[in-house]
Amino acid sequence: MEAMASAGNTVGILLAAGAGSRFSGETHKLHANIGGLCVWEHSLNELIAADIGPTIVVTGAVVLDLANYEVHEALNHRWSEGQSTSLRAAIDVAAQFDPEAAIIGLADQPGITTEAWIKLARSTATLATAIYDDSPGHPVRIAASLWPELPESGDFGARALLRKYEDHVERIPCSGSAFDIDTTKDLDQWLKQSPTSSP
Repeated sequence: MEAMASAGNTVGILLAAGAGSRFSGETHKLHANIGGLCVWEHSLNELIAADIGPTIVVTGAVVLDLANYEVHEALNHRWSEGQSTSLRAAIDVAAQFDPEAAIIGLADQPGITTEAWIKLARSTATLATAIYDDSPGHPVRIAASLWPELPESGDFGARALLRKYEDHVERIPCSGSAFDIDTTKDLDQWLKQSPTSSP
């Protein structure tokens, strides 16, 4: 799908700060190799290809080599306190661009496609979520007007908002997969798929 020209009204956020403690491999899960690239690189490449606006990558527990990417790094020193702190770190950077909304995804989901990022960015809903086979997943769109309602603490991100405004959430069918690589078993399952598919 052709990328959407940057309009400056959205920012793309990739959360990549967690410890990945469930992954028992020799490296952090985000550095696991899939077809010659790290898990996080697959995820970030799909976001960047969407060209939806400034890209923010939240780091914390693990160092990512972002030197070759045109992104804004948000270092979350409080990453051990949960995903909410990473989201807050990202929003602090995002606010500098005065966007209408943030489109948020996870670095351990390499099956999130460029198409999904674009579709969520094109939405005009206050809240929107990607749908895969009738199940909600990332990316998630959160309008700037709702950023003050995001949690200040805890290991969760936008779930409370999505529940609170459930009747107002736009659900957008997307190709790809919201499959998380959390464990070595997940990685093995992913690697058994063809390069163009996912579990």
